[in-house]
Amino acid sequence: MSDPSRLTATAAARLIREGRLRPEALMEACLARIAFRESDVRAFAWFDPAAARAGAAAARPGPLYGLPLGVKDVLDTADMPSEYGSPIWHRWQPRADAAAVAWARAAGAVIIGKTVTTEFATRKPGPTANPVRLTHTPGGSSSGSAAGVADFFFPLAYGTQTAGSVIRPAAFCGVVGFKPSFGLINRTGMKSMSESLDTVGVIARSVADCALLAGAVSGADLGDPDRKLLRAPRVGLCRSPSWSEAAPETTALFARVATVLGRTGAPLADHELSEPIPRLRKAHPIVMNVESARALGWELANARAEISAELMERLEFGLAQSEAALVAARVDFAEAARAFAACMEGFDILVTPAAAGEAPEGLGWTGDPAFNFLWTSLHVPAVTVPAGSGPQGLPLGIQIVGRAGEDRATLAAAAWVAAVLAA
Repeated sequence: MSDPSRLTATAAARLIREGRLRPEALMEACLARIAFRESDVRAFAWFDPAAARAGAAAARPGPLYGLPLGVKDVLDTADMPSEYGSPIWHRWQPRADAAAVAWARAAGAVIIGKTVTTEFATRKPGPTANPVRLTHTPGGSSSGSAAGVADFFFPLAYGTQTAGSVIRPAAFCGVVGFKPSFGLINRTGMKSMSESLDTVGVIARSVADCALLAGAVSGADLGDPDRKLLRAPRVGLCRSPSWSEAAPETTALFARVATVLGRTGAPLADHELSEPIPRLRKAHPIVMNVESARALGWELANARAEISAELMERLEFGLAQSEAALVAARVDFAEAARAFAACMEGFDILVTPAAAGEAPEGLGWTGDPAFNFLWTSLHVPAVTVPAGSGPQGLPLGIQIVGRAGEDRATLAAAAWVAAVLAA
């Protein structure tokens, strides 16, 4: 067998079920890769090889039996520290697992370690580098999860998204990211920042991998995205209200994807989003930052000096918003969600950019969520799949968006898009 660390989660799970791969062997392959590359990539906030080995030996049978899982360090773990990307919580040890972690363990997954997040999954980046090119950001806030999946440290990882923190890093690192419909994966035990937006998501190497993990921990039947569709999806090509922020490589990518999908004979049409949906450009930061400032009430009262200047600027913006501004922004959220359901008439999915362009150079900024916050605000499922590379050889992704609650259909359509682009 070739290096097991390179397997997709679904392929590894099949080999384990067939008795052709032991969880311990899969873990050893991942640990060898980590030993070789972690000093460069720095995907982990907490990592103990001995504990990972013990976890593989004691893994429970189930749909995720023996699969190593990276857990973003805003999700609590009863046997590993949870620091939330902040010095305030240095070596904090929760008593219980977050619900998403507990259900993953119950399904047989092995928690291999805690992955680097930006500060409270919102601002100051950690040390993680993009494994494709170490001088570039892996994106954020799910930095370590995306980088670790891309560099074969683990086949599955949890991310979270409040603006673009699952989709953008997955696209920057050349892997698959799935932001489910709001609330599909339970958030209990997460260091939550925005009660209206925070969504637990999945990063993996295939769409089917994402469905495997998300379905196992949520109890939802997400099907087999690799199964051939009875008909091609009806596709709306959506540049989105953020189109002016698209880099040249994204403009070229969007045109190429439209051409390739058009060759399949799938129903295809340009589709722009009308009012009130574009109002979310203003409403999203108001809701996100007001709720984040309120969520960090204890930290503001007791450890303000340990909050970064970058985050403090956003918290102060949130605290400065009037009650009327917050109410108006929430009205915009509700009206946009109703309008989106109507504007999807005649389409199964929208295809839209996953990020403004390639991963920016440097580790001090994780990139712009301009092409992500809209879908997070609308609470709809979104998937990014690899779609080639840009002028610097860094990965590009394309994003597939569906209706709220239609995660199974959106994943199936995303797998279809991925297969067409890879052909």
